[in-house]
Amino acid sequence: MSAAAPFVLWLDDPIANGHPALGGKFSSLGEMTASGFSVPPGFGITTSAYRSFMDAAGLSEEARRVSAAADKMALEDIKSETKTLIAGVLNAPLPAQLEADIREAYAELERRTGVKDVPVAVRSSGESEDLAGASFAGQYDTFLWVCGIESVLHHVRQCWVGMFGEAVLSYRVDGQAVISRGDFGMCVGIQQMVQARAAGVMFTLNPLNGDRSKVAMEAVWGLGEGVVKGDITPSRFMVDKVTFEIVERKRSDQREEYRFDPSQGVAVLPIEETRIGVSCLEESHVLALAELAKHIERRRGAPQDIEWAVDVNGNVRVLQVRPETVWSRKAAQSIVGKSRSPIGHVLARMAGNQIAKPAATGAKGAA
Repeated sequence: MSAAAPFVLWLDDPIANGHPALGGKFSSLGEMTASGFSVPPGFGITTSAYRSFMDAAGLSEEARRVSAAADKMALEDIKSETKTLIAGVLNAPLPAQLEADIREAYAELERRTGVKDVPVAVRSSGESEDLAGASFAGQYDTFLWVCGIESVLHHVRQCWVGMFGEAVLSYRVDGQAVISRGDFGMCVGIQQMVQARAAGVMFTLNPLNGDRSKVAMEAVWGLGEGVVKGDITPSRFMVDKVTFEIVERKRSDQREEYRFDPSQGVAVLPIEETRIGVSCLEESHVLALAELAKHIERRRGAPQDIEWAVDVNGNVRVLQVRPETVWSRKAAQSIVGKSRSPIGHVLARMAGNQIAKPAATGAKGAA
């Protein structure tokens, strides 16, 4: 990581394209922005900012100790081992220049969007997401529909704290706690919320058999939380990459969606009768998404896992792009039974396992 990286880096800054100080998720979005794909505007509070804060607060050494100990830490011991560190991250003062940079950047986002207290997603984007074989999908935190600079500052700390939560410290690949492999930093992405009419996830292969001639997608009405959390049964589509024919489709009888409500925040709410039994995606959008997926795969040179949204005006937006890692590492039979991560939810449903359960409310998402 470059020591010269600024505290704040905009997605449309030319140097944001793949910049390591933006972490895995946001550096990929910087690449997508530079390539001309439609990405919601935003900026990253870089890993340099995180390290500056931790050094100024005197917490860097404790963070390294906790990360190194994760490999031998029992799940029931994590809260007691991290109590002091988490309290420090939540309460230590921000360096004056860092706080000023974040405030200025959020004000600039308000100016660019023309929206006071513009609603944003506050998203974790860790350096450890780049490790081979470790996606961290579903382990890091995302907070939706955050409004106002004070709330943004609060949720930035929540994302930093998430590095030392049970989900991350207990995340293991090949029997090793991934976080123990190094002294990783955390970028926090601030990105304008999309007023999503529909949203979901797609893969540039059939994740059940690895067939790269297909694009597989799952879609829901409203925000995409129902897909990545697995608590709303989505509609499914399979598109042939060569002929652009929709070769499979299964419409969900969706009756609830994730959307913003002024009194509740982002919550699971009933949808209108007129939308029940109606496909959340028109055929033209399914084909546009498949074409988008094919272009992104060609741009990145390997199968991809893509989160997207269709806004209320019908525009398709790219929310997240990452390499597809599950099929290349494991046989399909061994992955369909795990449903804790977003891709695990998708694979389980495509295998015919019914994992949707009564939805829970809340604004906290899975990164």
